[in-house]
Amino acid sequence: MTDIIRTILVDDEPPARDELAYLLSSHADVEIVATAGNAAEAVKAIRRHEPDLVFLDIQMPGRNGFHVLGDVMGMEHPPLVIFATAYDEYAIRAFEENAVDYILKPVAENRLATSLDRARARLREDSPKERDDTGEALRKLLAGVGIKKGITRISVEHSGRNVLLSPREVVYFNYENRRVHAGTRDGLFPCAADLTLDRLEERLDGFAFFRANRSQLVNLAQVRTYAPWFNGKYVLTMADARETEITVSKSRVRDFKDAIEL
Repeated sequence: MTDIIRTILVDDEPPARDELAYLLSSHADVEIVATAGNAAEAVKAIRRHEPDLVFLDIQMPGRNGFHVLGDVMGMEHPPLVIFATAYDEYAIRAFEENAVDYILKPVAENRLATSLDRARARLREDSPKERDDTGEALRKLLAGVGIKKGITRISVEHSGRNVLLSPREVVYFNYENRRVHAGTRDGLFPCAADLTLDRLEERLDGFAFFRANRSQLVNLAQVRTYAPWFNGKYVLTMADARETEITVSKSRVRDFKDAIEL
């Protein structure tokens, strides 16, 4: 363990994030490296910063804290998680049964200090077995609330075999002939027959994928060039061998610019 606990705060209410940040400021070994206001921001921040610890609000609009946990459990070194929750007897019982730490909202200073002491001890004593035990506890917790972890591999058909790809290997997904195909630098391969772009988009939350139009999902890390096109659209040139061109529909251009921080 390093002396500094790199921490991310996740809560959809800015005042709650600010209050928790204020309480943590009295703990010299805690460094807040990022904050997030929803599940998508949280997953991106966790994958980018790879923190030691995450304070994770459960009740958020849309995808909640359990979805965030499911999406990041596939990381090589997932962070410790302390859940923040308003009183809910069922949720707290589930946490206690699975040895998962939590704090009640509004956060009390003494309870926060206790949770931090537990986190410090866990980080000092971290071992492969403890990580396995923690992972199993979290899987049971997620199963209990009906949440599956985010996708970590894409199964495609190639030469009569099923091949597993990392999402980062996929340049784009394309829906044609009633089937989703994964475009890589080497070729275009059919995915599982029941896979849809909507389902992919949801489960790839946290990776750099963007819905360019109704039938194509692109990996923003694999965009080689982009330029305005006619009727307010954009055209992307992808970084595969074929330099595939993909159109960003007019209604998605603003979101595309936001996604690449243009």
